[in-house]
Amino acid sequence: MRGKRHWRKVFVLAVALGAYPAFVMVATYSQFFAVGLPGGRNGPADAYRHSLASAIVAYTLSPRCVDWVTAVMEDDGQGNAARAMDAHNNRLGARIGAAADSWNAMQQAVLAAVKNGAIDARSSDQITWLAPAAWQERLY
Repeated sequence: MRGKRHWRKVFVLAVALGAYPAFVMVATYSQFFAVGLPGGRNGPADAYRHSLASAIVAYTLSPRCVDWVTAVMEDDGQGNAARAMDAHNNRLGARIGAAADSWNAMQQAVLAAVKNGAIDARSSDQITWLAPAAWQERLY
């Protein structure tokens, strides 16, 4: 657990400097490009990006921060299928990040969760994405 405390101290300082959002984006997109999943929007790649970013935030700060961001950015999953998908994956990613013992374990757990994901998964324990007809090959 010493490693997790060290990371929290480092990232609290980064927040104070205003670099935290940039850190999350760089850490997320560096992995996003490396895995090469399809469906950059509404597909597996989108699910991966959301769950990984949320895991990073929960690991380095708190799952509560993910709840706040999800409420604001995704209207807490209300309004359309894409928002519901993103909110679902944010919550699952936050649980993975909060439970992780290390940075690498967190990243591996998110990727494994995405590999076990499915179209329109309803379980709170399974990553979800929309049907391929809704996918867009975008970076966001």
